[in-house]
Amino acid sequence: MAYIDYYKILGVDKNATQDDIKRAYRKLARKLHPDLNPDDKEAERKFKELNEANEVLSNPENRKKYDKYGEHWKHGEEYEKAQQQQRQYQSQSQSQSQSGNFGGGFSGADFGEGEDFSDFFQSMFGGAGGGFGRSSRGSASGKFKGQDVHAELNLSLKDAATTHQQTFDINGKKVRITIPAGVYDGQQIKLKGHGNPGFNGGPHGDLYITFTIPADPNFERIGDDLKTKVSIDLYTAVLGGDVKVNTLTGSVNLKVKPETQNGTTVRLKGKGFPAYKKEGDFGDLFVTYEVKLPTNLTEKQKELFEQLKNS
Repeated sequence: MAYIDYYKILGVDKNATQDDIKRAYRKLARKLHPDLNPDDKEAERKFKELNEANEVLSNPENRKKYDKYGEHWKHGEEYEKAQQQQRQYQSQSQSQSQSGNFGGGFSGADFGEGEDFSDFFQSMFGGAGGGFGRSSRGSASGKFKGQDVHAELNLSLKDAATTHQQTFDINGKKVRITIPAGVYDGQQIKLKGHGNPGFNGGPHGDLYITFTIPADPNFERIGDDLKTKVSIDLYTAVLGGDVKVNTLTGSVNLKVKPETQNGTTVRLKGKGFPAYKKEGDFGDLFVTYEVKLPTNLTEKQKELFEQLKNS
C-alpha cells in the first residue's frame, strides 16, 4: 500500500486541532463534491481520499494509530498483539532452555521498541514470509478486517431536522438506518460490520456515512439555532402590526412593535433546530426584520411624507 499523507490531503499540519481538521474537511468537501464536479474523475478520486483522511484524523484513536504506524494504522492492534506474543514466547523459551527442558531457545524475531515496522508488516500482508508468528511450534495465519466503505448522504435542512429512516444498497445488501434529528453537515456515523468482507475469515469492515446538508434558501443554521429574514412594509414598521414568519415546522404570526427599526432581530424560543440525540431540546429562531420602502407613491402620499418631514 502506498503511503498517503492524510495531513497533506486536508491541508493541515500534524499539530492541527480537531476543530482545524473539521473546518478543513468541510471546506474541501464542498469544493470537491461530485455534484459540483460532474464527470470529473480526478475530483472524484480526491473526494474519496478526502473522506478517507477525515475518517482517520477526525477520530482521535485512529489518528494516534496513524501517527504511529502510517499507512498500516488499521493493523496496529495486530502488530501490538503479535509483538506481545513474541515477547511472551521468547520469555517462555528462554525459561525452558535455562531449566533444560527445551533445546535451542527461541530463534524468531524480537520486535522491540523503536523497531522499523516495514519488514514486519510486509511479512504479515503479502511478503515472502507469508504470515507471522512462525516458529518450531508451527504457524498462524492472520485474520484481518475487511476494507471500510465510505458513502455520502445528502439531506435537506428540513430532513435533517426530523428523525427518519433511509435505505442503502451496499455491496448488494439493503441496509436500513434511522437518522436522528439534529445531524449536522459533515457529520460521520459508523455502521459496524457493513463494509467489505474480511480476509481469511476476518470480520467485515465498517460502513462510514457522511452527511452533506446544502445551504438552505430560507434558514441559516448556527449550531442548534436558526436565522431567517422577513420583510415588513414601512407602515407596519412605523405603526406596528402582525407578520407571518415561516419556521421549519410551519408558520407563526409575530407581533411587530411600533417604530421597529430596519435590521431589528427578535428571538422565537424553541423554534430552532432540534439538538442531536436530545429529545425535546431545540435551539431558537432569530428573525431579522427588513423594512421595505414603498415605491410608486401617489402625489397625495408624497405630500403626506413632506408634511411628516417638515413637522
